[in-house]
Amino acid sequence: MDEIVLHIEEVNKVASEYIKGNDESTISKTLSIPRNRVVSLLNEWRSMVSNNEAIRARAREALASADQHYSGLIKRSYEVIEDAEQLQNLGAKTNAIKLILDIENRRMEMLQKAGLLENKELADQLLEQERKQEILLGILKDVVGTCSTCKSEVARRLANYGGSGEAVTV
Repeated sequence: MDEIVLHIEEVNKVASEYIKGNDESTISKTLSIPRNRVVSLLNEWRSMVSNNEAIRARAREALASADQHYSGLIKRSYEVIEDAEQLQNLGAKTNAIKLILDIENRRMEMLQKAGLLENKELADQLLEQERKQEILLGILKDVVGTCSTCKSEVARRLANYGGSGEAVTV
């Protein structure tokens, strides 16, 4: 009986990390469990969740809580942007904007992994995210356009953030 309880606890730990948005490799490192075991436990968890309404309800609650947490982080990031504007701290403002983009991406990944986003909803949310990114990039361009030092620093940081294949124009 103890083995069953320990096994279920292990499944729950792995599932909890997965719902947070971590991939199998990260979960493996975080929990010190071999990756193939993590994959197996996640498959078992998916099977249990799909067959048990109580577990699905708990998963929905956990996702709602995580989603609410992401919203709080985004709200605080916007507060940082406002403070940075008042203090004319372009570096802090730039970092806060990038943080918002990163948080939104993680939230989308989490919801997509949980299977909560249907194709239409996913497409709508991706379009909305792209719209927000364009607005944020416009703000960045407007803010750093008057400062050549800031312009080169923001371009350098965005190039690191966006990856090698993306062109960065500030």
